[in-house]
Amino acid sequence: MKKNILSLTLAATVLLTGLTSVTGCSSDKGSSSGEKITLTNVSYDPTRELYESYNALFAEHWKEQTGQEVEITQSHGGSGKQALEVANGLEADVVTLALEYDVNAVRDAGLIEDGWVSEFGNDSAPYTSTIVFLVRKGNPKDIQDWDDLVKEGVGVITPNPKTSGGARWNYLAAWAYAEELYSGDEAQVKDFIKKLYQNVLVLDSGARGSTTTFVENGQGDVLLAWENEAYLSIQDYPDDYEIIAPSISILAQPSVAIVDGVVDDRGTREVATEYLQYLYTDEAQRIAGDNYYRPSNEEILKEYADVFNLNINLVTINDFGGWDEAQTKHFTDGGVFDEIYEKSE
Repeated sequence: MKKNILSLTLAATVLLTGLTSVTGCSSDKGSSSGEKITLTNVSYDPTRELYESYNALFAEHWKEQTGQEVEITQSHGGSGKQALEVANGLEADVVTLALEYDVNAVRDAGLIEDGWVSEFGNDSAPYTSTIVFLVRKGNPKDIQDWDDLVKEGVGVITPNPKTSGGARWNYLAAWAYAEELYSGDEAQVKDFIKKLYQNVLVLDSGARGSTTTFVENGQGDVLLAWENEAYLSIQDYPDDYEIIAPSISILAQPSVAIVDGVVDDRGTREVATEYLQYLYTDEAQRIAGDNYYRPSNEEILKEYADVFNLNINLVTINDFGGWDEAQTKHFTDGGVFDEIYEKSE
């Protein structure tokens, strides 16, 4: 994890250089030309390692299929912030964001065509994840479930749901637990969520920032984390942390889409389409699993049964009426989160 933090400045420089080269290219020739083609993937925080591996695989595949080299530029940040950047002009051939709502924000800016969610398999979600707790080795605060997060003296780290897609999954998973605990009594549910956020020490803008706060800076007793992000921390620091799976979590479906308004201008639709479609191949699905994302291919997912808790009780976004309803109720300005957090401060 330290190497990721130390390389942020270098990564930003590389990204700016890559984006400059993309912007300066008004169109790319087709694959038959054999000339190098460039592709920009604007993604969210915790996919850095996944796409580092996948991009190398895809470049090899594209070269074999077309004889053409492809150079892929990555951009990472809080999912909501990334969507806003693309909507405001950050040039992306594809987006691979934390949730459907953020892709819809790019669609609403006129850059992605309606019906994108049906363009690829599994509602254009080639891999999934869920939300778990990362605690310090030995679990000194004995954190086992969501109700432990509202106890006095428990320091919680989670990103800001106004900017981070992962943070919205965290919030909704906690809401689902409280809703079952209080049999749907919304006043009590809100009070539970308010108490949880009173225990939040830092609201970073994205999931990777929260991991840095917890792992590198040593703040807090528990990190609400993407499952894959938690496993990466265990991988880097096996003697320092452990993962706790709560009794209820949520099926997190990161979404992928072609940015139609960009690929048609640049002539990159063919390579962009193949880039996202290839995520569903067996080899790419195993790369997802190796990077602690849950493959959407059920047969390949079973290969990782010794890694993931496949029996965890997962609610879905449909239990909240879909993303439009959830966003309007909870995360828009003046929504439930603002109401709760303002009262918590």
